[in-house]
Amino acid sequence: MAVEQTPAQTGAQSRIHNIGYRSYDGQRLGRAYARRSLYSQSLRGSYGLGRSAKSKVLPMVLFAVMCVPAAIMVAVAVATKATKLPVEYTNYAIIMQAVIGLYVASQAPQAVSRDLRFKTVPLYFSRPIETADYVRAKFAALASALFLITAVPLIVLYAGALLAKLDFTDQTKGFLQGLVSVALLSLLFAGIGLVISAVTPRRGFGIAAVIAVLTISYGAVSTLQAIADAQTMGDGQGSSSAASWIGLFSPITLIDGVQTAFLGATSSYPGGVGPSAGEGVVFLLAVLGLIAGCYGLLMRRYRKVGL
Repeated sequence: MAVEQTPAQTGAQSRIHNIGYRSYDGQRLGRAYARRSLYSQSLRGSYGLGRSAKSKVLPMVLFAVMCVPAAIMVAVAVATKATKLPVEYTNYAIIMQAVIGLYVASQAPQAVSRDLRFKTVPLYFSRPIETADYVRAKFAALASALFLITAVPLIVLYAGALLAKLDFTDQTKGFLQGLVSVALLSLLFAGIGLVISAVTPRRGFGIAAVIAVLTISYGAVSTLQAIADAQTMGDGQGSSSAASWIGLFSPITLIDGVQTAFLGATSSYPGGVGPSAGEGVVFLLAVLGLIAGCYGLLMRRYRKVGL
């Protein structure tokens, strides 16, 4: 049998909650703040900062692997009172290109693949941020991360050279040339890594694809350059530009060609002969064209994804 409640009992159990929305009266920071925040978060993520401990292991290990050889070279130069460093500033990144490629392969997919996989890109664009803001922030963040991992070893070499009392003018000039070289390398590798990674939402596929593109292209170009150089020397005609032109088809040999032509670097091409100044213009245009092309492809990709 139902028991009728008194008005007092009904009032004691009843509550009126005001869950209405209130307007936001705070400062609206706008697109610039959103872009800076996305850049900062992406840059920190490139070294595992703000993420799990497991995410920090690989980028930090690769960073250490890049710096340790430079520290060893400095120690040897100081101990032996050498008159010059074992490696030129412009050649250090070329020698360590495998480590740089592995870093790009591990961090480029991390920067974009998760947003694609979990379909969070449209959420970014629902806020005061546009396609260009997203692409620029991600591109700048990965390029900055790459610049850090390639420039810090050069700083170690430069500091060691000054400690070893090597010529200040020569070392400063070489150091600045090295910074220009790794800045170009960082932009180029970041663009290539992001374009490849943005194709697939699966991080594993992105890692494998980036490694394949960077490694296979460098291996194929180096082999063809060696064959061309050996054939030219066998014909007794001296060094030819054939090996130089082949360098257009690999990112790392492109950078090598630019710094050989314009930054006074010693070429790592077979025979030690890189592009001339005239050929170097083509190499520089190819590098700048690839960077611009990667940016354009990313813009096109995210215009579709953001819908």
